[in-house]
Amino acid sequence: MPPKLILAVAAALLCSAVSLHAQKFQPKSIQFSGDPEYSNDELLAASGLKKGQVLTYAEMNDVSKHLLDTGMFASLNFKFDGQDLIFQLTPSDQLLPIHFDNLPIAEEPDLDTKLHAQFPLFHGKVPTEGGTQDQVRGSLEEMLAAQGMKASVLATPAADPKTHHVNSIHFTIASPPVQVDVKQIDGGSPEFQEKLQALAKQASKIAFDSDNSAASIEHAFTVFYQDRGYAAVQVRAERAGSIVADPTSITVPYAVKIQEGRVYKIGTVHLPDDVPVTPAEVAKTLAATPNGPIEGIRVRTLWGLVVGRYHSKGYLDCKLTPKAHFDESTTTVNYDVSIETGPVYHLAFVKFDNVSDELRSMLIRNWQLLPGEPFNETYVANFIATAQQNDPVLRRTLANVKTSFDAVADPQTHDVNVVIRLAKQ
Repeated sequence: MPPKLILAVAAALLCSAVSLHAQKFQPKSIQFSGDPEYSNDELLAASGLKKGQVLTYAEMNDVSKHLLDTGMFASLNFKFDGQDLIFQLTPSDQLLPIHFDNLPIAEEPDLDTKLHAQFPLFHGKVPTEGGTQDQVRGSLEEMLAAQGMKASVLATPAADPKTHHVNSIHFTIASPPVQVDVKQIDGGSPEFQEKLQALAKQASKIAFDSDNSAASIEHAFTVFYQDRGYAAVQVRAERAGSIVADPTSITVPYAVKIQEGRVYKIGTVHLPDDVPVTPAEVAKTLAATPNGPIEGIRVRTLWGLVVGRYHSKGYLDCKLTPKAHFDESTTTVNYDVSIETGPVYHLAFVKFDNVSDELRSMLIRNWQLLPGEPFNETYVANFIATAQQNDPVLRRTLANVKTSFDAVADPQTHDVNVVIRLAKQ
């Protein structure tokens, strides 16, 4: 529903012989009420009014429309009683927090402060459309242009990946593409230089992300070393140098600093007593085999096995945290593993999309996970392949069919809705 503007003036003024719109008034005070989110000074600044200012009724009306056009209020009315000009505000329920996706603005940590200085009503939220949202988007484009980046910024509603409920507005450079470039690597051993350069080249294919690029680069280099036994490696990725911008791309340079440490052998791994993985499975996963994966990869495989088992029991929020303990005398690393399982999620319903009624009936006959049972992520992912193995008719029918699925989990009810889509390749 669009915001509403309600106008009110003192009855005595309506009786004036002089046209109300032509009269000029000097309010003794300008007051705002109804929305505690904003201070009187912020609202005064946003309105453009000054204390002691002389105003006509038409100008008061224009100020009200200006405030309403920001999109920050559901409705607004004002009244002037001959002394005080009072604005009554109703907060909007259509404001969402914002997120900067791929904006490589140098002053990024102070971006909210800069935007608030331009738009006094900006407190990290904007309306779902128009008003302050458009103003913020335009301001971001101006900031980018001032730093040599001519780019189009897009404001897009974003949804929670589990609930699919829109919960934020993302500001993204729509064009040109923004990418990272690992320009410098310090601290790597000579024997790894060729592989590190290949890793840097691979990392540079990742699109720039304001929040996650540094962490993604660090993770890639950390995994490389941990897989090779450098369990205590420390990697730091930081933006370094000037952004390179042209009409076809914007490139954000990074430097990586590495403290390799030493190589450790895996000692012991202590898992919680009730973990759904047997000691034999742990030993088999960690055991060295001819031409098998190197030690660090075996450890990561174990973590994945444990989390996967919890997911298959409905613990979709399961979090595994390994704590490393280093024994320098024996150059071994031992792990104590803590697990936060979170709540159990249950299947609410399953739906087969883009199928005939006959095929849907066949698929439902093969479906074994019933509503109300703990949600089994592995079962859903493997369902079509399993059904084809068990049913010759489905094997023929689905021979050239591509399958995908969405599992939407509600963190409040812990229900999961599953939609399985089939499409011919």
